[in-house]
Amino acid sequence: MTEILQVGHDVATALASGRPVVALESTIFSELGLPEPANRECFQRVQAAVRAGGAVPALCGVLDGGAVVGANFAEAERLFGGSVKLGARDLAPAVAAGLDVGVTTVSATVTLAEAAGIEVFATGGIGGVHRGADRTGDVSADLEAMAHHRVVVVSSGVKAFLDVSLTFERLETLGVAVVGWRTDRFPAFYVRDGGRELNTVVDDGGQVATAFRAAGVLGHAGGLLVANPIPASTELDAARVAEAVETAEAAARRDGVSGGDITPAVLTALASSIGEAVVPANVALAESNAAVAAEIAVALARYPDPLREAGP
Repeated sequence: MTEILQVGHDVATALASGRPVVALESTIFSELGLPEPANRECFQRVQAAVRAGGAVPALCGVLDGGAVVGANFAEAERLFGGSVKLGARDLAPAVAAGLDVGVTTVSATVTLAEAAGIEVFATGGIGGVHRGADRTGDVSADLEAMAHHRVVVVSSGVKAFLDVSLTFERLETLGVAVVGWRTDRFPAFYVRDGGRELNTVVDDGGQVATAFRAAGVLGHAGGLLVANPIPASTELDAARVAEAVETAEAAARRDGVSGGDITPAVLTALASSIGEAVVPANVALAESNAAVAAEIAVALARYPDPLREAGP
């Protein structure tokens, strides 16, 4: 029988010795996230940023019926070509069915990170409440996953085509604390200011580690979202993004696109509307988030979890 949870050698060694590890999703590095060769470039830059920050990268996915945390080179190559996207709810069925290749979203990666004992996860942007969710009920599982798993998630806010305000409100309802990385504005992926103010600003990884450890001691069961704006040099024009999103969503509705297919459809339309700047923006924000996540992971490693040390 295939081992259900397979932790790569480098990651397992790091965790056993208390060294910092950063979990990475695989959807963003597959063709469902970025086109070739940008997906591979993005992975290389993200992985390099994690290592430069003093942490070990742990690429997650499902391969041959096993949930992999810390894919090696050959395994990563297979994930790059993955075409089956998995959320948290899909992990167990995928493993049971012996799925050959499945790439993980935010919700699935947060789930696997906690299962493996990893406390920090870097991504691009989280999912959230879709526009028109009052009619469709379309709300990403990413939000519930962050509420239920004790993992620090570093992202550039929410994806550009979502309802930023409703997503922000849902995070509050679910009890997911949101802190701004050197900003008091909640970002919206390609745009540094998504229109909502943040109450808490952090300036370094130590402050995030202190908040995360305090939440655990105080009985908070969920995770923490660190909102890190896209680098200013690669930020896209907010008006152009808004216009492109409206056009892309109209096309998706016309073509009957729904559920998990909305994200790649809208991102493709955005790239078509805005042009070549979209892909570099995606890569830049992912790399920036990886660097921030590494700093946080290093800080957390300096202050071991008092709840784990206390034992049952």
